[in-house]
Amino acid sequence: MNSHLRDHARAAFDAAVRRADPEGAVRADLARAPIRPPDQGGVTRVVALGKAAPAMLRALMQSIDGPTETICVTHRENTADIQADQVFRAGHPVPDAVGMQAAAAVKDLLARARAQDHVVALISGGGSSLLPAPPDGVSLEDKQALNRLLLASGLDINAMNLIRQQVSDLKGGGFARLAVPAPVTALILSDVIGDDLRAIASGPTVAPIGSVGDALALMYDAGIKDRLPHSIHEHLSRADRPAPPDSPADNRLIGSNAQSVAAAVRALSDAYNVTVAQAPLVGDLHDAAMRVFRETCARALQEGPQALVWGGETTVRVKGSGLGGRNQEMALRVAALADAQPIPRPWVFLSGGTDGRDGPTDSAGAIVDQDTCKRILAKGKTAASFLDRNDSYAALSLAGDHLMTGATGTNVADVQIALIA
Repeated sequence: MNSHLRDHARAAFDAAVRRADPEGAVRADLARAPIRPPDQGGVTRVVALGKAAPAMLRALMQSIDGPTETICVTHRENTADIQADQVFRAGHPVPDAVGMQAAAAVKDLLARARAQDHVVALISGGGSSLLPAPPDGVSLEDKQALNRLLLASGLDINAMNLIRQQVSDLKGGGFARLAVPAPVTALILSDVIGDDLRAIASGPTVAPIGSVGDALALMYDAGIKDRLPHSIHEHLSRADRPAPPDSPADNRLIGSNAQSVAAAVRALSDAYNVTVAQAPLVGDLHDAAMRVFRETCARALQEGPQALVWGGETTVRVKGSGLGGRNQEMALRVAALADAQPIPRPWVFLSGGTDGRDGPTDSAGAIVDQDTCKRILAKGKTAASFLDRNDSYAALSLAGDHLMTGATGTNVADVQIALIA
């Protein structure tokens, strides 16, 4: 293994994760524009939602005076100590009963908000799954089935969230509408490439991405419309509703993938000639892996140590029953391409989720090199056999190439790094 290249790639990834530190991002934003206190007799009502919710809440509460009511909703794997009136550790990426309880608690808090109150939403990635609030007639099981269909559909995050917004009382601005007449301020840590606030956690405090008709068209094109649970099909097949007006929330973007990519570049700039990809790695994972391979090959023709850094979030169409995630499969596919057509110099490629969790696994992604496929072959297997069944986790376990970070407490999508000696 290329130990020094691996160490450098991991250090740069760690720098990217640190740049997305939720506490630092909240403190920096509040230093620029403090949260306005509620009017006389009012309460600051806080809902922290997402994988970074505990850390964001910690930072906010250091700056809040007076009476408060707080709810924190995060994922089960987040073991951080949480000081809140109500704490929910819910299922992700598939919603669960705890998430339903959390949604009921949030709706109750918003229903009690008054004009003299101030509602503060702390929003980070993962919120779509963590806070299911299905409309009347749609069960949790139906929402779970919808989420599984979406995750395996190959649709990008914006498309998935457009659909989720149409099957929720809180998404697509529902949170802000339920808070009326109280003013709403939202501090948002983006896990969406391009930072469309409507797509982050399915946009609870902003207008929806699209309409019911748009959602139906997307699902038809993805081949999943006829596989919807009956209750959701009935809900979406009613007469198309016009999109509600923009919510009155003050929405503030406090962190993003682009900022984390820049941090990774700074960590590498002393030792490498660094290039930042002009376009993010989005869309089909197969195409993205081929792009990484081609761009890495091109850089290998240049003199001196080279580094390429990408940000993004790809989509994988699940065809097999294996275990893995988009970052693990991305790394394994790049390794397989380079095994078939070797890159002429030592190299490593890291693909990792900044939340520390890639798909339904304990791995953040992987760091592969020119010998990854050889290590798998030495165990009597081939990388191709694992890729055919979307079983990248098992293949990378054989190679010893997992990127293990534990839950990071933040989420600004994915970072990819290629280093050439």
